[in-house]
Amino acid sequence: MNHSDILKRPLITEKATHMKGTSNAVTFEVDRRAKKKQIQDAVEKLFKVKVVEVRTMNVSGKVKRRGRTVGLRPGWKKAIVTLKAGDKIEFFEGV
Repeated sequence: MNHSDILKRPLITEKATHMKGTSNAVTFEVDRRAKKKQIQDAVEKLFKVKVVEVRTMNVSGKVKRRGRTVGLRPGWKKAIVTLKAGDKIEFFEGV
């Protein structure tokens, strides 16, 4: 997998913004097949920062209903990447 294929998009939520300010951690939606080491390498190469820790979790898709029809949103994988003190990703600044 290519580095740009591993990281799909940044997650900008209230909790992610709070974690960025307090623990210097940024959150990404990543490819479901990506391992922690691959995520670490992708963030270090694309943003030129030092990664201290990577935490991953699989997010289940939500069940949605419309009348009698029941559907399921797709699941996805989330990665919380803790950066070395002093490092920052400019993409997230000002958010």
